[in-house]
Amino acid sequence: MTYEKAGKIAAETLQYGKRLIKVGTPLIEVTSKVEEKIAALKGKTAFPPQISINNIAAHYCPDKNEDTVFKESDLVKLDLGVHIDGHIADNALTVNLGDDKNLEIIKASKDALKEALTLFKPGTKMNEIGKAIEEVIVGYGFNPIKNLSGHEVKPYDLHAGLTVPNFDNKDETKLKENQVFAVEPFATTGDGYVKDGKKSGIYGLTQVRNVRSGREVLKFIVDNFRTLPFHRKYIVEKFGDFKASFGLRMLEKEEILHHYPQLVERSNGLVSQAEHTVIVKDKPKITTKI
Repeated sequence: MTYEKAGKIAAETLQYGKRLIKVGTPLIEVTSKVEEKIAALKGKTAFPPQISINNIAAHYCPDKNEDTVFKESDLVKLDLGVHIDGHIADNALTVNLGDDKNLEIIKASKDALKEALTLFKPGTKMNEIGKAIEEVIVGYGFNPIKNLSGHEVKPYDLHAGLTVPNFDNKDETKLKENQVFAVEPFATTGDGYVKDGKKSGIYGLTQVRNVRSGREVLKFIVDNFRTLPFHRKYIVEKFGDFKASFGLRMLEKEEILHHYPQLVERSNGLVSQAEHTVIVKDKPKITTKI
């Protein structure tokens, strides 16, 4: 039941966050309130809440003192995750702050997700899911983002094992009962590939070993996040800017931490996203559905 409990908190928080997204509101205000909401509901963040706008597909997380605000015409993706004892629920949606022309691209990713979720039954092949997603998105006149995918989740492991393609990638791996997946179609007006953008401030632990520099920071990361992604602002809040920046830099240099880049549609196309977490069953169990 832990996956379901995390899913309920994630779903409620996503709808709460959606209501906060308004022209003129600072991005950091939304992510901060989302984090507070997750804590109030007795969950923990599985990764830093992300707000990726327009051509940025993923991994944009506002820093503590950032003053960026939502603008009219923005196409806003809100992506958040919750865990309870490492059991993860990951969900996302897209909000249109512009005119009605962006409603179709939002519908494309939503309908692709809806179609894909029906297929999460034992024995379904991965490429069948990708084919269904691609057909819906292309049917709306957009492209799926081919080098982004959904992902299997396991306790304390956000990207575990198998990936869920957003196109027919010919992968005939079959689903097994009780596997858990985050399914996230991305639709774009661009050519359908992302490239690395600026550093996001989001880090992930890749290994643990003895180090001479940054030991205190590393211990804090292991104790509080394990292998789940976290943002530098959490480290700054604990250690102050100088010690946090030095520790993160040393741990990245030692390849103990990976610093995730923002992911940007390479032809600068607009991007929409829709996401749910699902457990593979004869009747698929969507944990993040209200």
